[in-house]
Amino acid sequence: MNIVEVKHLKIWDANTDKVIIYNSSFQVKQGSCLAIVGESGSGKSVTCRSIMRLNKPWLRQSGTILFKGEDINQLSEQAMRRRRGKNLCMILQNGMSAFDPSCVIGVQIRETLQTHFDWNNKESERKIISAMESVMLKNPQEILNQYPHQLSGGMLQRIMIALALVLEPDLIIADEPTTALDTISQYEVVEQLIRLRERMGCSMLFISHDLGVVQKIADEVMVMKDGAIVESGHIRSVFTKPKHDYTQFLVSTRLELSNHFRKLMQGGDADAQGGWDRKVL
Repeated sequence: MNIVEVKHLKIWDANTDKVIIYNSSFQVKQGSCLAIVGESGSGKSVTCRSIMRLNKPWLRQSGTILFKGEDINQLSEQAMRRRRGKNLCMILQNGMSAFDPSCVIGVQIRETLQTHFDWNNKESERKIISAMESVMLKNPQEILNQYPHQLSGGMLQRIMIALALVLEPDLIIADEPTTALDTISQYEVVEQLIRLRERMGCSMLFISHDLGVVQKIADEVMVMKDGAIVESGHIRSVFTKPKHDYTQFLVSTRLELSNHFRKLMQGGDADAQGGWDRKVL
């Protein structure tokens, strides 16, 4: 069963008539993770924001986007707002942009939860504190009384993951959630996203240009270039036997970076690690 079915999606700039996404069609299976990879400007984020209907007003879209059989493009804005968060949850690239800088974290979370649940402040706080503890955030009560700028990017990402745990959405869209983080925070956030899927059994759209992270979290992958899907399939088959020239370029670049890193770290004996790279990719 597919939780999302996108058919003949086209996105264009109404001011310039420039086409950004050309006739894209893909599916997200129930309970699986589909990764969308490609270089900056390939159309990954625009595609996913179209499912949330969160693109800029001058970006128009046509085609069909079915979420659990319902055409999202046909919903009113009010009906769409009810589905955002509870049914469709987005974890953004920059955690700071997801929160109002003039308001403490706790107030924003309570407002979000009370939009979707008939909970009082005490119940909302109890549930979010429990979720924050489960994603290894220390002193959650103290965090709830802080402003976004007082927290690190990794902490803000984990707060969004904790909120998703409470909302229990059907689909989580993670838009390059590790890009702005240091290496240790990247690892922690990816681990939390994996646990989130295991705990909830939800579906996920994961956008990234990091093939190492994608290989760790995704079941299937879709490769985009210049607004078009050039290749898609099971993650192992696409990464081990890429058919399109662009996918071959992405995979070979990843291998070169991995081998170069190992030469730096291990004094040049990268060949011994080559099998690991080929197995991963």
